[in-house]
Amino acid sequence: MSDTIVKVLLEFLSLSKNLLVLFVGISFFLNFIQAYIPFNKLENWMKSKNPLLGNLAGAVLGFVTPFCSCSTIPLLVTMINRNVPFQTVMTYLFSSPLLDPWILGLMAYIYGIKVTILYTITTFIFSMIIGWYLDKRNYQEHVKKVIVKGNIPEQDTARRKDLVLNLKLSIKEMWELVRSVLVYILIGAFIGAIIKEAVPTTFLNFISNQNQWWVIPLAAIIGVPLYIRLSTMLPIAQGLLVNGFPVAPTMALLIGGAGASLPEIIMLKSIFSKKLVSAFIVSVFLMATFSGYLFLLIEI
Repeated sequence: MSDTIVKVLLEFLSLSKNLLVLFVGISFFLNFIQAYIPFNKLENWMKSKNPLLGNLAGAVLGFVTPFCSCSTIPLLVTMINRNVPFQTVMTYLFSSPLLDPWILGLMAYIYGIKVTILYTITTFIFSMIIGWYLDKRNYQEHVKKVIVKGNIPEQDTARRKDLVLNLKLSIKEMWELVRSVLVYILIGAFIGAIIKEAVPTTFLNFISNQNQWWVIPLAAIIGVPLYIRLSTMLPIAQGLLVNGFPVAPTMALLIGGAGASLPEIIMLKSIFSKKLVSAFIVSVFLMATFSGYLFLLIEI
């Protein structure tokens, strides 16, 4: 028993160190380059008369705003109040918690480049398709009139012109972000270490030997109600994979858990009608399930 505890603690320390080093580096880089991202132009693209261009801009905005599922709500409402097209708004809602750049960096470290590229392309395209579909089905009629304080990110011209200022602010913002997600990373690393070193392999082998065609939607169903940041879920998923748990249901669990959560659903009820909230939940489930099947079909 004591040997297992020691192994769990050593694995926890190793995993935490690697994730935090990578997180700090990527976070600093992202904060630094954000001063040079033309957010005003991006907002103009979102309001473009070309639906495809607006939809693409929504997905890109989701990519460059590293929010968890609940943190997307204030910006989401701001976009609605600014009359950004509904298709673009919904695409952003789905893509933002799933396409965090530093998370993709961690994913590449844990799963490899091939898995990360497939995950990125899949969630990016699915977000655009769901946004387009909900718009075509006139779900915009189910958006309530609500005003919530929030702002579309804008360029910081002072930071862009002053390199030293940008470096100082980037370090400050990186440290604030580290403090805000540190507990999630540590929790995920600890659970991942337990899974890797303490969970009986017979249990995971039993799951692995099941027909993944029904395990994948089950994993998606389990994931949707959970409130799991990707920063927490990735080390947990690594522990599952190391012990032989299949990639496909792991991806379904990851996407379902990060794409929706009970706190987010409760917040969305103040903005959307029950019909649109239900459509959102079903969409996340379908995205997680179909993504899992895609991973299964290509046999990563």
